[in-house]
Parts: sequence; C-alpha cells; structure tokens
Amino acid sequence: MNDNKYKAMLVSVIHEKEFQREIIMRQVQDLPKGDILINVKYSSLNYKDALSATGNKGVTRSYPHTPGIDAAGVVVESNNDTLKVGDKVIVTGYDLGMNTSGGYGEYIRVPAEWVVKLPENLSLRESMIFGTAGFTAALSVYKLVNSDVKPKDGDILVTGATGGVGSIAISILNRIGYNVIAATGKTDEKEMLFGLGAKEIVDRKEIDDKSERALSKGRWAGVIDTVGGNILATAIKSTNYGGSVTCCGNVASHEFSTSVYPFILRGITLFGIDSVQCPMDIRLKIWNALASDWKPNNLNDNVDEVSLEGLSKKIDMILAGKHKGRTIVNLEL
Repeated sequence: MNDNKYKAMLVSVIHEKEFQREIIMRQVQDLPKGDILINVKYSSLNYKDALSATGNKGVTRSYPHTPGIDAAGVVVESNNDTLKVGDKVIVTGYDLGMNTSGGYGEYIRVPAEWVVKLPENLSLRESMIFGTAGFTAALSVYKLVNSDVKPKDGDILVTGATGGVGSIAISILNRIGYNVIAATGKTDEKEMLFGLGAKEIVDRKEIDDKSERALSKGRWAGVIDTVGGNILATAIKSTNYGGSVTCCGNVASHEFSTSVYPFILRGITLFGIDSVQCPMDIRLKIWNALASDWKPNNLNDNVDEVSLEGLSKKIDMILAGKHKGRTIVNLEL
C-alpha cells in the first residue's frame, strides 16, 4: 500500500444501463467500517461477480462499486481478540462484493463475523480455487452425505458439470468414493470431466425431459443441480426412492415445474443451497473438510490465474457461457 492507496477494479455507471470496468487506485479510508482490514492476495471469479461487474441491480444496488464475493489474504488491522494481525484468512459470502467493496481490490474491510481463519493444509491460493463455487459445491455434497446418500446407493448426477460449482462437486464426490455422472452441454470437454473424476458423461439433452410425466424411471441416488429450470425438474422425477437433490443455480431458469409425486411416492428430498448466509459452525466444517478429506488431488487442474487487468475478459466469457473450470485472481500480479 502506497500512501493509503490500493489497486482495485471499479465498476461505474456511464449512462443509465451502460457500465464500465476500469482498474484504478482507490483510498483505503473510503472502505466501509468494519473490524478487520485485510490485504487481499487472491480472489476468484463467480457468475455473481460477473453480474455485479455488469451493473445487475439484483446483485449490487449502487455504483461505483468494486466486485469480488471471495477474498483470501492477510489481516493488517484488527479490532477482534480472535483474529490477529498477520493471520491468513478467507472471506466468502455475506455481503462481500455485492454491496460491500469486494475482493477485486487489494484491501477489504469487513466485520469479524465474516472471517474464517485459513485451515491448516490449505494455501490462500487453494482457498480461492475453491472460493464460493467450491464452497457451494462442498455444501451440496455435505447435504447429500448428511441425508444418508451413500456411495453404494448408486450414481450421483452433477449438472452444469464444466462450471465452477459442478467441476469441484465432481472432484469432491470422486475423492470420497461416489460414482459421478456428469451432465453438460459442452460434450467436447469430455477429457476435462473424466480427469475430474466423472465415470460417465451425458449430454444435457438426455436429462431435459419435456414430457408431462410426473415420474420418470429412477436413475440417481442423488443429484447436485447447478442450473435450475427443467433440468432440475427432470432430476427430481428421475431420482430413486429416498434420494436427495440439491439446487444451487438458475443459469437455465429460475423457474421449474414439478408435482408432489416424487416427494410423496418416492420420498425424495430437495435441498436449497445458500452459501451466502451459511451458519459459521457449518462454514467451518466445510472449510476444514476442503483442507483435508475432501481436498481433491486434482485441485490445480483446469484453473486459470489472471491479474486484475486480465479479469475483464474472463467476466465476458462467463456471461457468454464460454467459461469452464475455475478462474482465480492474483492481486500481486
């Protein structure tokens, strides 16, 4: 930090619905009030970041604004007895990068309640390879495991398999012994998906049933759905008796139509996954699992690392549906 200035991406309104992204120097004193000042070393790119960076008022209410819903770095100022100067920490979720200046800047200031100490056996860089996408994937797996879906029960379907959440979900499930079926519209990415640990790959058209049948043949012991819409509806009516489905995304659609029959005739459970306000006790369990038993051996595969200056191109790619794997932002480049 030079003269209390730091580098950040700033999204500003040019005219009505027209926004621009630029890399500028901002003032640390302009950061919001909070208990902890963090020197951000790494951030990551999520779909919500791309929405914030293009002026989506459903994510960010007012501009100019610095996006970045994930941040990993080092505490430089603290008003908290638990978090000390020099501690390596992670911040994901809550209001970071939405209406609070986020991880696409070299400094953030946040409430102590948002901050997780970096677990042992996990680096700052690795924590941002996970980021919100990986945390959401792990929270989805956590719900399946705790609803008593076991590897012996059968296949787990993961939709949106080449995306940030889907790709990490595949890696975690494979790591802990589940048989994963990956569904994607990018069938040219088979090598990537097999490398992540998928045992079989299906075209998303195969799991997008547009018939009006209330139930389909049971195929899945569990489902991690990342896209929503009719694919989620198809997954629900194709899940085996007693199975569980998690839902965390709406890229296909925020709406879906189903009936009560999968629930009252097959006893399936549908879990909504919200990583933003996840309780701290579960948040700590998830991060500790990601640093140990759930940490994929191939975590560094399919990862792009960019500077702040290189981030804008990646934002455009994720909005165009051309993004795959994970993109992390190195604030020291």
